[in-house]
Amino acid sequence: MSMEQLVATGVLIGLLGIAVVSDIRRHRIPNLLILVGLALGLAGQIYSGGISGLGDGLLGILICFALFLPMYAVGGMAAGDVKLMAMVGSFLPVHYALWAALYSLVFGGLCGLLVVLIHGQMLQTLGRYWLILKARSYLAPSADEVAGKPFPYAVAILLGTLGSIYWQLVASGLGD
Repeated sequence: MSMEQLVATGVLIGLLGIAVVSDIRRHRIPNLLILVGLALGLAGQIYSGGISGLGDGLLGILICFALFLPMYAVGGMAAGDVKLMAMVGSFLPVHYALWAALYSLVFGGLCGLLVVLIHGQMLQTLGRYWLILKARSYLAPSADEVAGKPFPYAVAILLGTLGSIYWQLVASGLGD
């Protein structure tokens, strides 16, 4: 991993750390954080790859945004989560941005499952999903169901991004 990539990775992880703290405390991810992150991510891509790097950064944004937008559209996550994932895409090479988004979706599912298990609502949640399948229509969680409460998805995005970065390091021989 080059020095530019190392710096960009450190900046990205720092921005995600701030987003996680904000999401846990206020259930919000500041737009200013996203805008600064997008600018820094694209600037880093331009610095390391010129106009081609800009194209990679924009494509990473588009891929991450496109993968998360449907989850927002069905009410499965907030707009800040979609924007945060797009910010991640501005920093990473295209294929690692795709993996970061996919890993983030997997970690989001695992975190959601863990929350449901901890609150002892697995049967209630599975029952609602069974009804959704039967009715072929979305059924919102009841007021007492933990699945309907805000979830700090920035945690899953951080974990998914770290997973992608880890595989990027493994593929490059851990910094060779």
